[in-house]
Amino acid sequence: MALSQRLDLRQSQTLVMTPQLQQAIKLLQLSNLELSDFVDREVEQNPLLERDDGPGAESVEGFEPAGAEPPLPPEQESVTRDTLDFTTSGTLPEAAEGPLDTDFENVWTNGSSADNTMGDGETLGQWTSSGGRAGFDESDPNLEQTLSGEISLRDHLLGQLNVDITGPADRLIGTTLIDLLDETGYLTANLTELAEQLGCALGDIERVLALLQRFDPPGIFARSLKECLAIQLRELDRLDPAMATLLDHLDLLAARNMAALIKVCGVDAEDISDMLGEIRKLNPKPALAFDHTPAQAVTPDILMRAQAGGGWIVELNPDTLPRLLVNQRYFTKVNSELRSKPERDYLSERLNSANWLLKSLHQRATTILKVASEITRQQDAFFLHGVQHLKPLILRDVAEAIGMHESTVSRVTTNKFMITPRGIFELKYFFTSSIQSAVGGASHSAEAVRHRIKMLIDEERAETVLSDDRLVEVLRDDGIDIARRTVAKYREAMRIPSSVQRRREKSLRF
Repeated sequence: MALSQRLDLRQSQTLVMTPQLQQAIKLLQLSNLELSDFVDREVEQNPLLERDDGPGAESVEGFEPAGAEPPLPPEQESVTRDTLDFTTSGTLPEAAEGPLDTDFENVWTNGSSADNTMGDGETLGQWTSSGGRAGFDESDPNLEQTLSGEISLRDHLLGQLNVDITGPADRLIGTTLIDLLDETGYLTANLTELAEQLGCALGDIERVLALLQRFDPPGIFARSLKECLAIQLRELDRLDPAMATLLDHLDLLAARNMAALIKVCGVDAEDISDMLGEIRKLNPKPALAFDHTPAQAVTPDILMRAQAGGGWIVELNPDTLPRLLVNQRYFTKVNSELRSKPERDYLSERLNSANWLLKSLHQRATTILKVASEITRQQDAFFLHGVQHLKPLILRDVAEAIGMHESTVSRVTTNKFMITPRGIFELKYFFTSSIQSAVGGASHSAEAVRHRIKMLIDEERAETVLSDDRLVEVLRDDGIDIARRTVAKYREAMRIPSSVQRRREKSLRF
């Protein structure tokens, strides 16, 4: 076969992942916090990008913020001049009239009532020699400044340390131990290494630690859960031998093996029930009452509310949308002064990058709104009646309805939250697998089935504990065709113990 050269012309279509396309795809899966950080970095790198902070922001070159008032005419300018305009030599007071020449001792006194009485007989409030009020009535404008803030755990412990421990060496050891506490109040440091670090004997640290374990809150400075509970029980004078044995076998308590606990503690079922009741009243994390940081609520990306005539209104949260502007005036000014081609190319590339970023952000917002609106339409029964009516939904259903690819819907629903009349949910929450109906009807959502299992278990009594097989029968009576292993998997995922363990616990409780 002879080899030869030839020239052919072929036409084909290919998808090229340009940097701009990669950026648009990346923006889709970013959360609102990650998007804000990304935009901040772009603003730092691109001189043509500016933040649009709204009407309250100062005007930047090339922009006028929305709602900005026009400048006043010259004849009205004197009315709104700054106070600096009045601090001229003609308006400043003379030296003898200056307020610093006044002796406040002669103005505000704590003398007789005659000094605090106005000409019409009205009595002034009591004033101190420095001009401050001595009383605290409802009209005091600085009353909020007298309120105290929440005390931290460290300050709370240091206050007790300064009262109960007087030796300087012991105070140093106690302060070090306080600084080594974790957020729950446990001491996780190695005392031997700490003794070498401080250059003291191990017995001194253990002696100071024993004193610190008597501090408030009870259970502080414990090195294990057993020691934390023992400290609190000792404070309540309930650390008897049976209770100490129970603390030595917390593994049996975690496994809910009540028969073994009754045997090792040497008590009957009624006594073990009382002991467990006392254990439940203790605080296994005593430091959480201090230095607590309020849980930051999730900022939703989508706002949803009911419409007056029926249906739902879905809109994007404006607080999570970055507002950017391209400073065209600055671009025109700089471009007119450039002479070299590399500089003009760089400025043109920055302009194209800024315009593409704004286009990508707009496309991202539009896509999120489309996906959220379709989810709201398909899960309308859930928003009206609750989780029992959550429909099975997969990414393909939404993708086909809005004319997008499944991967796009997957990226959009990642780390995106929607606030609804039933709470805040991640968009991923509404996508659940389906479980076939036992009577040939519509399929059931896996989340709805889990909710049904939890309701059945919550309603059971000690004499009517439902096994996994019995749960399967009840669910099939409700029209849900489910296997026993699936019920067990859902139960374990919800951290619900088996029927044997639930029966033991409920028999002791009731």
